[in-house]
Amino acid sequence: MRNQLIKFGRLTAQLLFGSIALALVTLTSLYCHAHFTATAFAYLVVILLFSLMSSFIASAVLSIVSVALAYLSTPATFDLRIDNPQDLAVIVAFFVASIVGAYLIAKILQKRECALQAGDRLRRSEADSRDSEKQWREIFEHNPVMYFMVDAVGTVLNVNTFGAKQLGYLPTELVGQSVLKIFPEEDRAFVRNCVAVCIETVGQSHTWDIQKIRRDGSVLWVRENAKAMHWADDALVVLIACEDITERKRTEHALERSEAHLAQAQELSQTGSFGWNVATGEVFWSKETYRIFQYDPATKPTPRFVIERTHPEDRAAVQEIIDQALRGHKDFEHEYRLLMPDGSVKHLHALARATITASGDVEFIGAVTDITAAKQVEQQLRRSEAYLAEAQHLSRTGSWSWDVRRRNFAYRSAEVSRLFGFDPRGAVSVEAFQSRIPPDDLERLREMMRQANHDKGGHFEFDFRIILPDGAVRRIHSVAHAAVDSEGSVSEIIGTHMDVTEQHAARERLETALAALRESEQRFRDYAETASDWLWETGPDHRVTRLSEHTSAAGILAKGLVGLPRWEIACDVEAEPEKWRQHRAILNAHLPFRDLVYRTVNRIGSPIYVRTSGKPFFDASGSFLGYRGVSTDMTAIIRADQAERELRKAQTELAHVTRVTTLGELTTSIAHEINQPLAAIVTNAEACLGWLDREIPDLSAARRSVEWVIDDGIRASEVIRRIRALAKKGEIDMVPLDINDVVKEAVALVTRELVSQQVSLRTELAPALPTILGDRIQLQQVIINLVMNGVEAMQAVKDRTRELVIRSSQNDMGRVQLAVTDCGVGIPDDDADRIFGPFFTTKSSGLGMGLSICRSIVEAHGGRLSIVRRQEPGATFEFVLPMHAQVVS
Repeated sequence: MRNQLIKFGRLTAQLLFGSIALALVTLTSLYCHAHFTATAFAYLVVILLFSLMSSFIASAVLSIVSVALAYLSTPATFDLRIDNPQDLAVIVAFFVASIVGAYLIAKILQKRECALQAGDRLRRSEADSRDSEKQWREIFEHNPVMYFMVDAVGTVLNVNTFGAKQLGYLPTELVGQSVLKIFPEEDRAFVRNCVAVCIETVGQSHTWDIQKIRRDGSVLWVRENAKAMHWADDALVVLIACEDITERKRTEHALERSEAHLAQAQELSQTGSFGWNVATGEVFWSKETYRIFQYDPATKPTPRFVIERTHPEDRAAVQEIIDQALRGHKDFEHEYRLLMPDGSVKHLHALARATITASGDVEFIGAVTDITAAKQVEQQLRRSEAYLAEAQHLSRTGSWSWDVRRRNFAYRSAEVSRLFGFDPRGAVSVEAFQSRIPPDDLERLREMMRQANHDKGGHFEFDFRIILPDGAVRRIHSVAHAAVDSEGSVSEIIGTHMDVTEQHAARERLETALAALRESEQRFRDYAETASDWLWETGPDHRVTRLSEHTSAAGILAKGLVGLPRWEIACDVEAEPEKWRQHRAILNAHLPFRDLVYRTVNRIGSPIYVRTSGKPFFDASGSFLGYRGVSTDMTAIIRADQAERELRKAQTELAHVTRVTTLGELTTSIAHEINQPLAAIVTNAEACLGWLDREIPDLSAARRSVEWVIDDGIRASEVIRRIRALAKKGEIDMVPLDINDVVKEAVALVTRELVSQQVSLRTELAPALPTILGDRIQLQQVIINLVMNGVEAMQAVKDRTRELVIRSSQNDMGRVQLAVTDCGVGIPDDDADRIFGPFFTTKSSGLGMGLSICRSIVEAHGGRLSIVRRQEPGATFEFVLPMHAQVVS
């Protein structure tokens, strides 16, 4: 409203001034008697001038006023008639010209005003733009965010100082360069694809994480937010804002590594973690926990999973543990077993701690460990301890540990107590042990320990004796090691005591036997010292060209061998033509050879055996020059082999003589064993005739009698077969045998002798024993000899039943063992070490070769024959043989 009033006031003022101007023009024209045309022109000029300063409306009103004044200023003043038609044309022309001119001037003024306003707005817009650009550039340069502007091909158009500085560059060093320069080679394809996606989706934002390479080669992780937009000349650019997330990535990577390490540690330790919120029932399992329970990780776990996998025998106990934990909200720890789908069993150790969450809920956090391997090791350790205890008992070796500071045993095995003659179950003082060691041996033992303490460790061995209450002497060999603590002092001595009484006695026997062999041994030593290998060389024609000089001086070889081929030196060419044919073929092929043994003569004409080996040698051009090699005098070795074969033959003969002798001792029993079926044959034959002589022959009864005759004949034939086998002299025949069958066949031959001596026989033969590899006849000989010895040992027994026990079994080592036990007078301790020696006997008529031959036979079978000491009267002889599979392997 106010603006309208202002405009109206301005229009009124313009009309007033215009009217005054026109009035002045009119008065002037009247005064000067100007022509009407001149007056109209003057009016037109005034109107046009006012049009430049006022609005079109004012100019139009002034034009009308001018027409009125012009009309009134004609000579006929105040007369409405126009006498001159030309004046009317002038008036019309004046009016049109004033209106058009005023309109045109108004339009021009209006456009000028619009142009001025547009220019003013443009100037304000440019100022605003400069201010905005200045503010944007301030933000672009000083904002702590990395900004890049790149074109469609990835060329950097602009980069802020902060971003360039973060990468170690100046902005000018990056502008105009490819943005790929600051990315790793393996990520550049990804960057190209991201820029292309932004160009294809103008105006849309895209975000990705990527690493950039600083100028110094270090890595900077950033999160880039990019958008493509139109820039100057409508060109597409991509504006990229980069947020530094290096520390975040390092934290993420550290967390990932920590999680990976935790998962790896859980896998290596076979320990899984779990969480259980009692209020919500939510259960969390780690990957290793899923693996332990063998559930699919995609399955959501529940407490029921644990109960379902628990071994049925442990399920109630596990449920009780869980119920107690729920009732009392207390920590729990227990061990239990899992029964897996494949039937295997796992042992687990679970440990959980009750915690209170922020919301006040009770939550159990815990770990579960697969201790199956530890349980298996524990079981194996128990078995190993049992095996060790049994091995110590069998080998009569005890282990111990001596506490140096307390001067007492820190540990001793049961076998140590047995060696000293004490009950392992009883408490025995150190003084009691020391009382059974002779004073001089005890002092030497103490000195040894003082020396070990002085030397601060080390290994040492010593021997001492033990005097048992019955006066028997045991010889002990001890091996010990001094353990040093962190302060360098000896804190403990660990060692073993081994009963070497038998070895000591055997060594004494061996020394006695060796004394008789020393003279013979010295002779052979002299031979060995004078004999040696010699070197030789032959030419291309295989004739000897060179020999070691000492062969002539020592008289090893005959004279005149140089120039002869080897087959002319040897004396067995005609006896072994194939050997020499093959040897000459090797020589002609120029191939190396080894261990050719041939017979020749030495200087005095005695036959000797030579073992030779050689290889060809060539010159630089590859031409064959001959052979070089070494020869050895094998005469002593071959003669020893021949002597050993003769010895084995003699042993076989002796074993045969012994078997025949044993058969002679069993003549009465053998005769009874044969006569019994023969008498039955006669009786049954007579009965058969009786059945046939009846008026109506009883053929059925006669047939039975004939069948009994046949059975008795077979039984007599079997007895004769066994006797012939024992009496037969033949080669050793090693075949797979069942020891129980061998025992039964041997017992059949001595059954009558046992009856005649009033000896009851009890056999305890273990079923399904593994087969052995042996000679049936020789093993029968061993069993018969042991049985007959037992029978003879019980001849003087009058106060108890004469019982002989034959027991077969398999020991802990898998070997087959057979024991023959009698209840006779037993074997004195003085004779126990000599009883297996040749020609040792306690019988007035014996040769003393039986047990010696038995031991030789058993040892030839890879076994061992020994006496088992017993508290009861009598003696037990036991031999152990390897299984067939052990012999073959």
